Amino acid sequence: MIGKSTSNVAVHADYNFLGSQPAMIRASQNSTFDVFQYINQLIGTDNGGNVFAGATLPYGMAKAVADVDGQNTGGFSTDGSNVTGFSHMHDSGTGGNPSLGNFPLFPQYCPDDILDNCNFLREARATHYDNDSVVATPGYFALSLVNGIQAEMTVTEHAALYHFTFPPESTANGTTLSPMILLDLTDLDASRQNATVSMDADGRMKGNGTFLPSFGDGSFVLHFCADFSGSSIKDTGIWVNNRAGTEPKQLFVTRGINLFYIEAGSFVRFDRPENGTLSARVGVSFISADKACQNAETEIPGPQWDFEGIKQTAKDIWRRKLGVVSVVPGGASDSLQTNFWSAIYRTMMSPQNYTGENPLWESDQPYFDSFYCIWDAFRSQLPFLTIVDPDTLSSMVSSLLDTYKHLGWLPDCRMSLCKGFTQGGSNADIVIADAFVKNLTGPVPINWTLAYEAVVNDAENEPLDWSNEGRGGLMSWKALNYIPALDYDYLGFGTNSRSISRTLEYSYNDFCVATLAKGLGKEDDYRKYMARATNWKNLFKPDQTSYINGNDTGFTGFFQPRYLNGTWGFQDPILCSPLDGFCSLTSNPQETFEDSIWEYQFFVPQDLSTLISVLGGPNEFINRLNFLHTSGLTDIGNEPSFLTVFLYHYAGRPALSTERIHSYIPSQFNDATTGLPGNDDTGAMASFTAFCMMGMFPNPGQNVYFISPPFFESVSFRHPQTGKTATIRNINFDPGYTRIYIQNATLNGVPYRRNWIGHEFFTEGMTLELVLGESESDWGTKEEDLPPSMSIGAMGL
Repeated sequence: MIGKSTSNVAVHADYNFLGSQPAMIRASQNSTFDVFQYINQLIGTDNGGNVFAGATLPYGMAKAVADVDGQNTGGFSTDGSNVTGFSHMHDSGTGGNPSLGNFPLFPQYCPDDILDNCNFLREARATHYDNDSVVATPGYFALSLVNGIQAEMTVTEHAALYHFTFPPESTANGTTLSPMILLDLTDLDASRQNATVSMDADGRMKGNGTFLPSFGDGSFVLHFCADFSGSSIKDTGIWVNNRAGTEPKQLFVTRGINLFYIEAGSFVRFDRPENGTLSARVGVSFISADKACQNAETEIPGPQWDFEGIKQTAKDIWRRKLGVVSVVPGGASDSLQTNFWSAIYRTMMSPQNYTGENPLWESDQPYFDSFYCIWDAFRSQLPFLTIVDPDTLSSMVSSLLDTYKHLGWLPDCRMSLCKGFTQGGSNADIVIADAFVKNLTGPVPINWTLAYEAVVNDAENEPLDWSNEGRGGLMSWKALNYIPALDYDYLGFGTNSRSISRTLEYSYNDFCVATLAKGLGKEDDYRKYMARATNWKNLFKPDQTSYINGNDTGFTGFFQPRYLNGTWGFQDPILCSPLDGFCSLTSNPQETFEDSIWEYQFFVPQDLSTLISVLGGPNEFINRLNFLHTSGLTDIGNEPSFLTVFLYHYAGRPALSTERIHSYIPSQFNDATTGLPGNDDTGAMASFTAFCMMGMFPNPGQNVYFISPPFFESVSFRHPQTGKTATIRNINFDPGYTRIYIQNATLNGVPYRRNWIGHEFFTEGMTLELVLGESESDWGTKEEDLPPSMSIGAMGL
């Protein structure tokens, strides 16, 4: 586990950059604490969080960690399972099948020093690790296997560097055993279709493999280049199905037949070095094996590979990224500080920067991958980067547009150069609108003309395969103003389900298109898409009731499926909720995706004012929200629930949003290895945590942040572009959290009544002070205090 501070004194994150000197947290006792003491990379590595715990740079392509045979979607888990290898690329927090984990290395001794006594197969070589040996800090990961072999690793952008330390071991007659490192031509999901490897006289391994993405269509080819040092080489060779030989020095392997997966790879054995340590450097590339070698040689030059130097560089890079945030804890616990800082760290692992590694087209634009998926990330993770790393987010948006330019569609999900599956609407539209209303800029300027073309393409043109890009059902969308159940759609093909959730999401997508149209002076288009943004109303059935276990919930009026002829279908409003089973994209598709009608009834982010009226007014709206959050119907570990925590703001009860936040943090989001309620989804859960704890939360696609008291005395953000510092400060802060209600507020010293604020708060470096008390006040409750809705013409367009 990562070391924690044992001090209980108030800590002020005061960041200073003096060359490569680390940013430090300074306590009132003049003790200094490294900010890394408050980053626990093992949060969410159990209980399905699927967090990547290993060594990475911010958005780095190389991600090195130990892979296990338990919960291995992110490679490593603290579930007590066995290590099967150490691999160099991973995704973080994803659901579904394990992702990447290609070409793992595995160190071992061959019993009696006989080659064929080694365990080459993944199941046979799996070895427990020592729980107490795990060390994970930004840019570094280490553990010890129970057989005494120790492994530590660090990374650059496209290469990983490992140290494997072997304990002394000998045969019965006293012969010293020869350490061996094998390379397995596989990945975490055993999706390899074919692969090749060759070895030269110096033990260099080069090769590639064709693999399948874990949540998408197609395949991808990944290349590697592995070098070794630390001792003289005894022999090298290949292995197939647990048998090995020193000849030949190259191998081509296919998948096998009748579902029999051929396990194969290469190996190198050494004379045991005096200190027991062997090093491995592995470069990766989507271009070629030679490019993988070039990446490794450039980023980790020889002949001596500077492990400590690479590790320190990674730490310095992370400190610079984290250094835009500072905290005055005011007595908040170490546990809460760790939860907050670890969440911020996890928001910057993905999407991953594959610029220069895209073989699909030539471009001078950046290329980011592992948008996994935008349906998850648009809600809070990408908006969080707007605050802490706008330069990188600007490059990500330009990458999305460049993908559109060369492939014809904005991606909704993308991994390993492949098209991922679309979960709902065209959610890149929301990301682009969010960037537009917040005036996102960066070293790579966003082409807003191309951006508008791209989002209009989503709104107007249906692709042949809308399961992985664009929108399906556009004929009905334009003619009927809703997506019908059992739609007749011959223009394109996809999973013909999710008619309710797609209608709601398309409505918001078109609102975002309208936002760009208005900003770019396209008034006719603005009116057209604003009209489409009201289509959600066409699936609301005012007399629909809802029951749980035969008991009437007491609420009437819910969204329901509707057919092409306008007649109503039926879906139980609790179906797809935690009370009535999970609804996936393919195995049990329903008319809502991954959540119930009860949850989706609140997804009208563009017009909450009208929705509140439709649902019976503010009091009835609040009653519904309360029932959603207290009846077991909501799953806070799934992204559609995020916004519902803050919707009390629209009903003039921002204090209830604060209460709801504290009901979930730290009970569901905390610093334990099981401290996430669901998949982190490339930082979605992390960003929800960070936003809640810092005291603001976005309505993405709009220039709106809901205000709630931070979990600390104050939190500050130094804008990376303007250099100005924005601060959210609690007056009368109580670390026991009995005083969590805003009594009044000032913005730059001037009284402030609105329960929301715009992004200019961060870019202009404002100071928001919140006076707290033990009971709800009338602050932020009046009509003029509420966030804008399109129906009252206050969207700031």
